[in-house]
Amino acid sequence: MFKDPVLKTLCNTYKIADIESTQSVFHDLISCIVEQQIHYRSSKKTFEKMIQLADLRLLTLENFEIFESKGLLKQKLSLQKYESILCILDFFTNKTIDFSTLSDQEVRQTLTQIKGVSDWTADMILIYTLKRPDVFPSKDYHLRKLLEYYFPQEAPFTPGKVKKKTAEWQPHRSAACLLLLATKG
Repeated sequence: MFKDPVLKTLCNTYKIADIESTQSVFHDLISCIVEQQIHYRSSKKTFEKMIQLADLRLLTLENFEIFESKGLLKQKLSLQKYESILCILDFFTNKTIDFSTLSDQEVRQTLTQIKGVSDWTADMILIYTLKRPDVFPSKDYHLRKLLEYYFPQEAPFTPGKVKKKTAEWQPHRSAACLLLLATKG
């Protein structure tokens, strides 16, 4: 899949985990907001705990009130995160969008209209929810550090430099992203 010798070596050493998509942009956006700025492992458990407290499997517009009263309000989220969650709720309440019909750029443009949703968040939705094959979050701190580790001769990696480097990996940048993340253990 990769011509890059570093990625080829990583492919022989690490396995890209199969990602089971919820196929729900709404659910995953709320999850991303909860997880932002918190250590990944602890935050993933935080969102899962919120879902469990609400006795839900998948967060939807229809069951949001249950999630809010039984899961969300039991957690100590910042006011900014809570406001972002309410903006997502408002957006999806007022719009019905089939994200599978949109290009990657259209998904980014649509989602980043929502207060609190950044390009990084939109990229996570593209990779993990919509399973798009050619996305690499150029502003992701951990990915930039991994690039600096595996490609030290090209460091430091700014977002612009990340875009230039990862252009070599088209149309498999999502796989490269997941492969690099797999090396973190």
